[in-house]
Amino acid sequence: VAGIIYTDIKRDGMLSGPNIKETKLLADSVSIPVIASGGIHGIDDVKGLLEAGGIWGAITGKAIYSGSLDVVEAIELTKSYEAR
Repeated sequence: VAGIIYTDIKRDGMLSGPNIKETKLLADSVSIPVIASGGIHGIDDVKGLLEAGGIWGAITGKAIYSGSLDVVEAIELTKSYEAR
């Protein structure tokens, strides 16, 4: 296994915010990349995942299609964290 996609199925497609606490707990418990999925609504959710640290990526699905997340803004935000 090269990585894990952690999907909180109660939040998937609901745009209610990702489960940062559990995603971070999993990321801290394994030595492979963990990708967050489920509930991401907007840039604040992306920022929360970045600030948690140790989470390798995020699947943003519905947030992109609904227009609640600006992909360019999210990529730029991610770049600012990569520089740290």
